[in-house]
Amino acid sequence: MKKIRFKLYAPLTAIALIAGTLGMSSCTKEFEKYNTDNTGLSEEDLKADFNFIGGFFPQIQSSIYFNFGNTTADFQLQQNLNADAYSGYLTAPHDFQSNQNNMSYKMIDGWNNSTFNLAYNNVMAPIYEIKRRGAQTIAPDFWAVALVLKVEAMHRVTDVYGPIPYSSFGSGGTTSSYDAQSVIYDRFFKELDTANTTLTAFVKANPSLTPFAKFDMIYGGDYKQWIKFANSLRLRLAIRIAKVDPARAKAEGEKALANAGGLLETNRDNVKVSGFGLRHPLFTIITAWSDCSMGASIESFMVGYKDPRISKYFDHATSYAGTYKGIRIGSYITPKPDYTGYSVPAVSETKTFTNNTPIQLMVAAEIYFLRAEAAIRGWANPGGTAEQLYEKGVSISMGQWDADAGAISSYLADNTSKPIAYVDPRNSVNNAAATTDLTIKWDEAAPFERKLERIITQKWISGFPEGQEAWSEFRRTGYPKLFTVVNNNSGGLVNTAIQIRRLPFPNTEYTSNKGEVDKAVTLLGGPDNAGTRLWWDKP
Repeated sequence: MKKIRFKLYAPLTAIALIAGTLGMSSCTKEFEKYNTDNTGLSEEDLKADFNFIGGFFPQIQSSIYFNFGNTTADFQLQQNLNADAYSGYLTAPHDFQSNQNNMSYKMIDGWNNSTFNLAYNNVMAPIYEIKRRGAQTIAPDFWAVALVLKVEAMHRVTDVYGPIPYSSFGSGGTTSSYDAQSVIYDRFFKELDTANTTLTAFVKANPSLTPFAKFDMIYGGDYKQWIKFANSLRLRLAIRIAKVDPARAKAEGEKALANAGGLLETNRDNVKVSGFGLRHPLFTIITAWSDCSMGASIESFMVGYKDPRISKYFDHATSYAGTYKGIRIGSYITPKPDYTGYSVPAVSETKTFTNNTPIQLMVAAEIYFLRAEAAIRGWANPGGTAEQLYEKGVSISMGQWDADAGAISSYLADNTSKPIAYVDPRNSVNNAAATTDLTIKWDEAAPFERKLERIITQKWISGFPEGQEAWSEFRRTGYPKLFTVVNNNSGGLVNTAIQIRRLPFPNTEYTSNKGEVDKAVTLLGGPDNAGTRLWWDKP
């Protein structure tokens, strides 16, 4: 792994540039250069109000759905040109590399290493530095927040690659060993235990204090909200392993459901990152680069369901007035501007996406759908029946986008609307029949799989535009039933019907950490390609 750099922030102002470490000697080669503070602030100045620890948090929070420094291009490679497309939400109206790119399963290493590198440079490194500066004892509440953010960030990374360096991070030596994904998830649950216990004790002892407020880009320093976030994250991860380890999943899920700190329940609880000058990267990708359009799958479901949220999610197609029109993944795109007249995320009509739109990581609607799945799996204390929780999830999501009570009621009662076939007005080769006849209205008499399909489909709609989580849930469940790739250029490595399962490890790991990444392939349990399933991804 290469040298890592990260920034320390005082409120609203960058005050130092420091080198982090993954425990490799090469990482510290220029430490003195980057550890030089030319701001004139003393160590005591930095320690005031926990600046010397808290100053790292804006970088961490801005780097999960990455746009730290408002680079935008990093996010495009981190997520927009992989998970956002594989989730069925979005795709690019651009013939990158003559259509030999990730959208057609021709995996580009220069793209695929970004998810890995950005996480270690901008999340793990500053968290390591927070630990090195003594946060565990000096400010355990800050350390608890760091653990929640660490789990939120790094579960996304392991869910892209499988085994990753985690427990060995910062331990010294010249290489970084990889953990099996089962080991990483075990550590996630234990870190959430620590975070929850610490924050709960702090709130009990100091109910009116908010020492983290000036560094908090999500909840304004309200630790009660961070406890809800931690519990909700535990429930998400518990459901994720429900197939591969049902006993552990049930135990962790029931722990989250029973915790007195609660879960995300209203849209005021939604996990959204904003402040410190952070901009939403989709706005630039859409308006400045014309590199992001609606996906065909979400067109099929939302148009077919007459979903009132669609106008909040997307603009109408400019080339086909009065319609919403997406692009099917793996289509051979002709050079711009041919496909740039298709629908894009809503930047013009309802203006959902602006430079200042908060970045969404988790919403309350997701938690109701997780609870609904917990109910059909027979877990204790989901807080209602599967039907009640499913309808609450839909209602909360609709409310997030200002739908009125009448529209919500009509939508939930709809037992006739179904996803539509996809028609590409530019190229009929890309046309596809509807993937499912699933309707909206809950059916208590339906078998387990049909109930699960209904829950996950609505969870998927509610989670837009966060494609990473949507892609993970598609791989876990097979839902919603997405259109397959039109052109599969993987050379047989990815099954078109099964669809892409992961990103390969970065080539840089084979040059700088080869012995360990070779071991990681063994832990993966299959070849290091995009068709190999992860630990929790069971047929």
